Amino acid sequence: MSSIVLRFTAEPRTVNASGKVQGGTVMSWIDEAAQTCASRWANRDCVTVATGAMRFLRPIQIGDLVEVEAQLVFTGTTSMNIAVEVRSGSVTSSEMHTVTDCLTVFVAVDEEGRPMPVSAWSPETPGDMALAQRVRAHLQATRAIA
Repeated sequence: MSSIVLRFTAEPRTVNASGKVQGGTVMSWIDEAAQTCASRWANRDCVTVATGAMRFLRPIQIGDLVEVEAQLVFTGTTSMNIAVEVRSGSVTSSEMHTVTDCLTVFVAVDEEGRPMPVSAWSPETPGDMALAQRVRAHLQATRAIA
């Protein structure tokens, strides 16, 4: 499985003093969705290596429907790059708005925590191809800086 969508309603226990879902909670949801996506693809445990820049575009309110979509966009030998988008909206409307998005990197590991090879992923749709190309360009630019 190369993608997964988690859906749920934002609960009161997740909010800060101003009544909006805390950013750390959203980051936890991102990690959960991306880890599930990575583990399903690799058929084994996976660990977070990195999460890219994240900018919150709008708040999530108590009771909002939340969608956290994680999609595999590039594989290395042992690593998986996963694009994650978080959306929210009223449960009484079909309209959803992007809250944030980011790129995460996971590595498949064995029982001792050593990296393990993963199956190569190949984009199939034009949208997948474009996203994979953007991720490759980002990775090359990041490596050039380091």
